[in-house]
Amino acid sequence: MDRRHFLKNSALASSLFFVPNFVRAFEDIDVKSIGYKRLVIIQLSGGNDGLNTIIPYTNDLYYNARPTLSIKSDVIKLNDDLAMHPSLKPLQSLYDNGELSILNNVGYPNPVRSHFRSTDIWQSGSSSSEYLQSGWIGRFLDKHSKQPYNAIELDENLSLALKGEHTSGIATNDYKILYRTARDPYFQNVLNHYNDQHLSEHNLGYLYKNMIDAKSSANYIYEKTKVKLSQEEYPQNKFAKQLKNTAQFINSGLDTKVFYSALDGFDTHVNQQNTQKRLLSIYAEAMSAFVKDLKRNGTFGDTLILTFSEFGRRVKQNAANGTDHGSANNVFVVGKQLKMAGVYNDLSSLSDLDNNGDLKFTIDFRQVYATILENWLGTSCDGIISTTQEKLIFL
Repeated sequence: MDRRHFLKNSALASSLFFVPNFVRAFEDIDVKSIGYKRLVIIQLSGGNDGLNTIIPYTNDLYYNARPTLSIKSDVIKLNDDLAMHPSLKPLQSLYDNGELSILNNVGYPNPVRSHFRSTDIWQSGSSSSEYLQSGWIGRFLDKHSKQPYNAIELDENLSLALKGEHTSGIATNDYKILYRTARDPYFQNVLNHYNDQHLSEHNLGYLYKNMIDAKSSANYIYEKTKVKLSQEEYPQNKFAKQLKNTAQFINSGLDTKVFYSALDGFDTHVNQQNTQKRLLSIYAEAMSAFVKDLKRNGTFGDTLILTFSEFGRRVKQNAANGTDHGSANNVFVVGKQLKMAGVYNDLSSLSDLDNNGDLKFTIDFRQVYATILENWLGTSCDGIISTTQEKLIFL
């Protein structure tokens, strides 16, 4: 089979064609070396406006900077200074139960306000001047795998965060389609050419190896997951489906350490109020169902959920009733074993902004990653995250 014929007929296998080297050894993976805890990462893509998510509802400077965009009523008060956006009402029980920690002013030095570059920084765990080709989760997989540990992104494409130098995660938005594709006769016919002498790492040999690994993984995921279908009622939207599938994977006992999902649309330069209201509702309602699903099945205690956005928004609203790209933002951590739940730290001063009119960051996002790696996933940061700053105490 020549390369042109292979590429021409590969549309059927598209969900597997771009799958990086995954875990052929799913069946005999040893998770005991770093425990059974799981990490679920959610990205609010586009730059969610943190100042209207966790609101300084008693601060006149906030209302002066946002005469039409500020949230004035129905806020969910957290303490004497801060409140949650009304759309986050489904998360109030998590906060009240000590299962939500809110980290304010999370960012990094010399912030970049490009969506693509800032996303790369957050996903790779780099500084603003570094350009890394691997992600922080990918390097975690590299470090802990003679046979790769697994990470799943609930999407068609794999993010940089899950790409390692030697081992990467898998991307699939529907494990049933992944399974059916792996069993398709054409796909099997392609694999029959794996031992052809003309194949090598420099042409199709690497790709065939990936596909063989992907087929093994697809079979494992399907067989394991179909025995534990979710009984929880989820909203009918794409993001909720991602979390529902994630819950099924977790509740089925999949040997997966990290799950990655995203909700996009947060680039609110124009008419922000209704857009953010809708998106935060989608996020909060799906999250509520997801946590209930895990609690119903006794898996919440071993699951940590991290929500971030690649940057925040400018403090002052713009002329189009929106906000422009900013820097520091809030991060949510949800779990049963939090050491410091609630509002972790004060919001940065609204009277002492940086030169661009943004909140000054007080927590480097790599401190968050380092804390999760060491205190949750049970591994040192060496070779994964480069930071000399102290770990945080939310875990």
